Amino acid sequence: MLELRHRGSCPGPGEAVSPPPREGEAAGGDHETESTSDKETDIDDRYGDLDSRTDSDIPEIPPSSDRTPEILKKALSGLSSRWKNWWIRGILTLTMISLFFLIIYMGSFMLMLLVLGIQVKCFHEIITIGYRVYHSYDLPWFRTLSWYFLLCVNYFFYGETVADYFATFVQREEQLQFLIRYHRFISFALYLAGFCMFVLSLVKKHYRLQFYMFAWTHVTLLITVTQSHLVIQNLFEGMIWFLVPISSVICNDITAYLFGFFFGRTPLIKLSPKKTWEGFIGGFFSTVVFGFIAAYVLSKYQYFVCPVEYRSDVNSFVTECEPSELFQLQTYSLPPFLKAVLRQERVSLYPFQIHSIALSTFASLIGPFGGFFASGFKRAFKIKDFANTIPGHGGIMDRFDCQYLMATFVHVYITSFIRGPNPSKVLQQLLVLQPEQQLNIYKTLKTYLIEKGILQPALKV
Repeated sequence: MLELRHRGSCPGPGEAVSPPPREGEAAGGDHETESTSDKETDIDDRYGDLDSRTDSDIPEIPPSSDRTPEILKKALSGLSSRWKNWWIRGILTLTMISLFFLIIYMGSFMLMLLVLGIQVKCFHEIITIGYRVYHSYDLPWFRTLSWYFLLCVNYFFYGETVADYFATFVQREEQLQFLIRYHRFISFALYLAGFCMFVLSLVKKHYRLQFYMFAWTHVTLLITVTQSHLVIQNLFEGMIWFLVPISSVICNDITAYLFGFFFGRTPLIKLSPKKTWEGFIGGFFSTVVFGFIAAYVLSKYQYFVCPVEYRSDVNSFVTECEPSELFQLQTYSLPPFLKAVLRQERVSLYPFQIHSIALSTFASLIGPFGGFFASGFKRAFKIKDFANTIPGHGGIMDRFDCQYLMATFVHVYITSFIRGPNPSKVLQQLLVLQPEQQLNIYKTLKTYLIEKGILQPALKV
């Protein structure tokens, strides 16, 4: 059990907590006459000094069991542990990539479910670490409240998504109109209920530990739920904004591992001793080239470049549109040094390919710091992996530590350099106005379009 005491020993279950006798007093003397503040101070000294612990005081979590399939163990039994791990990681990586391609083929809705499933599993892995490290098995309502807050935050974010991208569908359903109109108030009320439940669950001897775990839960929500919401927002902008960043991170992870495995000699960072400069640099160049090629291939297809929209007439997501200028071939003049290398003055590219260089650069230079952050987190709590879900890889969070950082960058990049006003939001706001207000807006817009020459003025008879 985690020692919460500062000195001496902590009483066992059912034992009374009594302060040590004061100097000059008998052991059983005047305890009843002590002030309430003295008692509370003594209890806090015994139970509350978690923040004064050193790293050596943090208990170790038992190592996870090996979940490698027996068939792989037998096939690789003759190899060294280094090569055995290489083959296990390689086989499982190819399996996961194949499943990912299958889900892409199944469409946008399945990708959203995949993101939601990954989010829930990552949340579970981080919360479980806190649950074990702080030995919070006897904290009232801790796990129940953690999952309740996860439900509340998901309700808020997915409700915002419905309001933004499903406006036409919402207008047909009266019950949904009520939920969307008062969505933020309902979300706040749900969170407030959980907050009150937490306050009511506070136990005197566990105050500090309970607040530690309350903060742990909220930071976990910030890392997992907020970032996964941004992933889905990127997906609605077009599947290409989802696939190129995610595949760039995957490519960087694979190529950095391969370059480091075969050529690595120089350690990169102490937090992750197996990372090398050779792997970091090799991963960077490989990822930029991969992202540039992937952007060229995907830009050819409407399925990947068109924003994901819900069509109420067919009751499904569709990706049909006239591709924007980002996904139409443009001719560019090459700078002088490239003219000499390529021996041509002009080249035809999709503008998105230029953006892909920025995305790939972030994925290979800054993205790994998400992994370094996760490595520091695991070292702080003396664990090797977040879980043992995927043999040779660890937990789901071990595979997606860089993806969450990447999702935030892509969202900021789109809102800063790509996206304009959102027609869906404008339409949603217009539809909830009073008829007189709608008519006034219609007349104003009509006058504006006539002045711009877009509409012809009506002929007077």
